[in-house]
Amino acid sequence: MPLTTRTPEEMEQMRLKGAETKRAKAAALAELKEGTLSVAAVLRGDEPRLHKAKVRRVLLALPGVGEVRAASLMKAAGIHETRNVRGLTPRQGNDLAALLTAA
Repeated sequence: MPLTTRTPEEMEQMRLKGAETKRAKAAALAELKEGTLSVAAVLRGDEPRLHKAKVRRVLLALPGVGEVRAASLMKAAGIHETRNVRGLTPRQGNDLAALLTAA
């Protein structure tokens, strides 16, 4: 099966779309850090900009959460380190939210 060839215009459109997606994800993570976006909304799936973000990266964006705390929260909620936000089960999301509010 031959690879699809893309025109330079298509490649440029793809590059621009990727850059815009990256900027949107960075803005959402900054909002998490500032507190204008709630982690509960992210875990419920209400924030499409972070659907493909790793859970670990979202936790690290929270104030007061570092590498060790993020790892222990994920382990306690039964979340693998490579899991995306959209890939969380409802139970994992609820467990993680409960752990974050209790701490």
